[in-house]
Amino acid sequence: MDVALDVSFFLTQLMSLGLLVLIQFASGLLVIHYHVKVNYTRKINHFLLFVVPILFNQSYVTDRSVGLFVLGAFMAVAKFVFYTRPFRERFSFLRIMFRSFDRPEDRPNTLIWIVSQTAVGYTVLIPMGLLLGHYGRIELLLIPLLIYGIGDGLAEPIGVRFGRRRYAVPGLFTNETFYRTYEGSACVFVTSVAVLLVYSRFFTLPQLAIALLCIPILMTLAEAWSPHTWDSPLMFLVGGLSVWAVTFV
Repeated sequence: MDVALDVSFFLTQLMSLGLLVLIQFASGLLVIHYHVKVNYTRKINHFLLFVVPILFNQSYVTDRSVGLFVLGAFMAVAKFVFYTRPFRERFSFLRIMFRSFDRPEDRPNTLIWIVSQTAVGYTVLIPMGLLLGHYGRIELLLIPLLIYGIGDGLAEPIGVRFGRRRYAVPGLFTNETFYRTYEGSACVFVTSVAVLLVYSRFFTLPQLAIALLCIPILMTLAEAWSPHTWDSPLMFLVGGLSVWAVTFV
């Protein structure tokens, strides 16, 4: 690794971390002082937790520095150690940041679920990025990310506000049953269509037609069948493989 690449990588990580800290702190303040629902701020934070490092580090996917991309993903997961009780009880700003994603219904599994989901999510995203980068289609990695971030991000508030028809989903490490709504899951379908249309210039007409026929349904089912709080790994896997497969049409 040359010195310039080394410095560039660590500056990138600092900028990425700084942006995430700022967003989580601001979100925590919204929850504490303005009574914004954690259901909303959590989705924003978790989406950006994946998108920001990908946007800052996507160049590392396609060159010899892929190890740096993996290291960046590891650092994104490792930072959750600072949200453990000893740290957040000592530092008030960490307590504020923790409040931005600590849903009451997730306690006492909040950290277990978000750390495991993030770690497995990156475990899926990294090979998906390598696969698409190998075929010169790295830009398509943002399709499942955007569908997850926007569609799944809207699913919870839409479901909370307008949902009338619920269905049960399991949670990891618990016997408790959780619920999603068909109205919320419909957001994933609509978002999938919208994102594919925005990215239509990256597909031929036959590819786009097949993508519109298949990917919205597959992504909606992936979200619906995922365990509570654990939808990103399955959505990334299904979305990444789907967009990759469509490129062979």
